[in-house]
Amino acid sequence: MITLRTIRRKAFKLYDAMRRRVLPVVQSTKEKLQWIKRMDWYIINKFIGTYVYSIILIISVSIVFDVNENLAKFATHNAPLRAIVFDYYANFVPYFANLFSPLFVFIAVIFFTSKLASNSEIIAMLASGMSFKRLMRPYLISAALIALLNFYLGSFVIPKGTVVRHDFESLYKNNKKNTSASNIQLMVDKGVVAYISQYDDLRKTGYGFALYKFEEKKMVSQLNASIIQYDTISDARYHWKARNWKIRTLKGMREHISSGYELDTLIQMEPTDLVFSKGQQETFTSPELKRYISKQQQRGSKNVVQYEVEYHKRIASSFASFILTIIGVSLSSRKRKGGMGLYLGIGLALSFTYILLQTVSATFAINADTPPILAAWIPNILYAFIAYYCYKQAPN
Repeated sequence: MITLRTIRRKAFKLYDAMRRRVLPVVQSTKEKLQWIKRMDWYIINKFIGTYVYSIILIISVSIVFDVNENLAKFATHNAPLRAIVFDYYANFVPYFANLFSPLFVFIAVIFFTSKLASNSEIIAMLASGMSFKRLMRPYLISAALIALLNFYLGSFVIPKGTVVRHDFESLYKNNKKNTSASNIQLMVDKGVVAYISQYDDLRKTGYGFALYKFEEKKMVSQLNASIIQYDTISDARYHWKARNWKIRTLKGMREHISSGYELDTLIQMEPTDLVFSKGQQETFTSPELKRYISKQQQRGSKNVVQYEVEYHKRIASSFASFILTIIGVSLSSRKRKGGMGLYLGIGLALSFTYILLQTVSATFAINADTPPILAAWIPNILYAFIAYYCYKQAPN
């Protein structure tokens, strides 16, 4: 029989075991954070709070304008309220918040740093013997937290939401996705080339299919099928079903022909390899993008530049938080009689041109011969020099 005394004894044993395990972790974390002083926590809280506040404010205004623009389309296509809220706007907000995160970072830094400067708080910090380099520490810690968050959201979370948002737009905003392709030819393996005359992505079905296998530049076999369909319920990848098939096998001067109605086969291609739609690269997570780029490059496909740009841009965009933070602190940390109007305008112009340069460099990579990794990093390289110059001029 379980008594109250037994329950109490077990509870104390459990509490003591948890205390022995958790307390060292807490103490270790506390010791590691001892180098972050009260002043650092003060600036970090100001930075993160202003950053979140600016996102809420600007995205709220964006939602109002978007609702006003698309309300007629939603009503025309009878979009349900639940889909509008949870499928569209629940994914609209993180996408655009992450897209314009560098701008939000800069606005947050300029806003609260200029306020600290006008209240003579920065003057007091520097007068106490603190160097400008030491003053930058909490700013860079905050920028690191925001950069990690942006990278995680942009690489793993937002792409999944973008799929849902694109499906909603194709249904209720009349932004029809590309669901068909014709005259598709791609290398699916070494010496193996597939051809599809017409492909319907809605049915995952291709018409007029041919699969050629070559050895030493000579065709050794050919598979023809009037219809080929991707098996969406199969546990294995690359599982296709060919109907009305015929196989020609060539051995020297001899030819062997076999045929049948239905054939289960594994062909190293998927529906995503056959139909390309606008913005498709935004629907892949970073590991999926890397695998897709590697697979397409092995096949000799040239239609992967926008995917490479998207992959490298996700990494490069995270570093924008550091660059724009340094520029913002350098411009707004000094107390001036004329106010921060001029320097705020300069800073906003720099942040807007940074975002514009990102778009322009990506376009050059797609339409010209600029390497994708260089196109993604050009804005960071140029603005890193500007940040360094502002940082060196700030103490003076």
